[in-house]
Amino acid sequence: MYYIHKHNIFRLVIIAFLTVIGHCAWATSPTTHNMKSVEVSSPNAPLQPIMIQGPMPIEAQYFTALLINVTIEYAGNAVFYKGTLDGYPIVVAKTGKGLENTAAATAIGIERYHPRLIINQGTSGGHDPSLKVGDIVLGERSVNASNFKTPRLAQGEGSNPLNWIPMDIMASEGSAGEGSSAKDAEKLQFYLGDKQLIALASSLASQYERGSVVKGTIGSGNFWNNELDRIAWLHKNLGTSVEEMETASAAQIAHAYRTPFLGIRVLSNNITNHGEYDPTTAEDCQAFVAKVIKAYISNIDG
Repeated sequence: MYYIHKHNIFRLVIIAFLTVIGHCAWATSPTTHNMKSVEVSSPNAPLQPIMIQGPMPIEAQYFTALLINVTIEYAGNAVFYKGTLDGYPIVVAKTGKGLENTAAATAIGIERYHPRLIINQGTSGGHDPSLKVGDIVLGERSVNASNFKTPRLAQGEGSNPLNWIPMDIMASEGSAGEGSSAKDAEKLQFYLGDKQLIALASSLASQYERGSVVKGTIGSGNFWNNELDRIAWLHKNLGTSVEEMETASAAQIAHAYRTPFLGIRVLSNNITNHGEYDPTTAEDCQAFVAKVIKAYISNIDG
């Protein structure tokens, strides 16, 4: 009897164990319960927008009008227009004129919107006599054309800008004008445009009807040069195709943030060949940039 009793107890334990296992299997099976459910997928990371910069209203309004569902945000002197183009997020930044406004707007835009690339576009004045009003320059390089150190001249010896020495303010953390680090700063610093963007824009050159699309060097500085000798000097020594007041400063900040960048500038005037100022070129430039962006968007997932 004792043996039978122990045997029965063992059977009861086995049955209880199998019952618990069965209940666990039923509880975890997705196909055997009748309760309502919903599956929530992990959200995708937000798309990084493309940022288009234009200094003045005439250099930003056309592109802004292409956007859908536009909202406006303000920061300092900059205005940011957020919307979509062909379903992709775009930020158009009206930066304001000049190196300082552009640098500030670029840094704010990168910190706030984290763009996947930046295109700084707008009007410019020609330095290359072969370029005509309406031609577009893709910034293979950009350079701050106002970073110079003057030679020592005594009072009464005058000033000769053609003898000024280039000064790279990013050469070191020491003085760029005096001391042991100054000699290292006596050079030009060029910021290279993104090669893929240049190749894409170049491939669309035939679609631009206002003029030619060429690769070149964009010179930036808070000046408006009307001295033909000075323009010729900059063209010869810095290789400048055009001058304006923004691209190099935006390129400098974009480089610091490791953000792909390209300057695209249309000639609104060219004093070297009597090309008169034409503000309508600002819209032509934006229309071409729109073609570049549309082509870029169409290839993002291709």
